[in-house]
Amino acid sequence: MMKTRLLFLCTGNSCRSQMAEGWTRHLKGDVIDAFSAGLETHGLNAHAVAVMAEAGVDISGHRSKTPADIGPTRFDYVITVCGHADENCPVFPAKTKVVHVGFEDPPTLTKHLPDGEAKLAVYRRVRDEIRRFVETLPGSLNAT
Repeated sequence: MMKTRLLFLCTGNSCRSQMAEGWTRHLKGDVIDAFSAGLETHGLNAHAVAVMAEAGVDISGHRSKTPADIGPTRFDYVITVCGHADENCPVFPAKTKVVHVGFEDPPTLTKHLPDGEAKLAVYRRVRDEIRRFVETLPGSLNAT
């Protein structure tokens, strides 16, 4: 059986798309071949790495990349996880279905907070929202 190939796309591939790739590889690696990328690269967000590690998913070896950095890969789905990526999504081959599933941006929501539990709580909330979405894959994509 062929695995569903999907790309999580965000603005900078530093947080939400990285968490989505990590969850998908962890929970659905037997049926989905997951990748993540950004419209540009912003580096890997340390808070995202930390809260994913708390949940038992190691994304510390991931790197921030663009679709071009991934190379020529045929995706069944591109899932934009932020509004900016949805509005500025590059063109993919006609057989690739682009789906938008937006999640709030922890770095933006916490930019005024000092490092600590209050900041991490926001990252954890978004991490858990992304997990709940990933748990519905790939079936929920067929309904879109």
